[in-house]
Amino acid sequence: MIPRIKRLETLPNLRLKVEFDDGRIVLYDVEEDVREIPSYAPLANLRGLFSSVQLDQSRTCVFWNDEIDLPSDTIYEYGRELVPASLATTM
Repeated sequence: MIPRIKRLETLPNLRLKVEFDDGRIVLYDVEEDVREIPSYAPLANLRGLFSSVQLDQSRTCVFWNDEIDLPSDTIYEYGRELVPASLATTM
């Protein structure tokens, strides 16, 4: 099953904070993709592009334009899992 995104937030240094329908929250570092995938370079070079990220209708892909997108399963698998705030306060 493809994970569906519930919330999406851009953070400094080309990072995304993503919450999925199953409650998992991850931090995904897009900077690594910018270094390795030539078509992602505008995310670092064009002012405001990174913060204009959108979620597609199916909630299974984020995109910036017609050439730059990122599937939710990649974010889910390779993102660094964050501890939800409700659990962090009880630890």
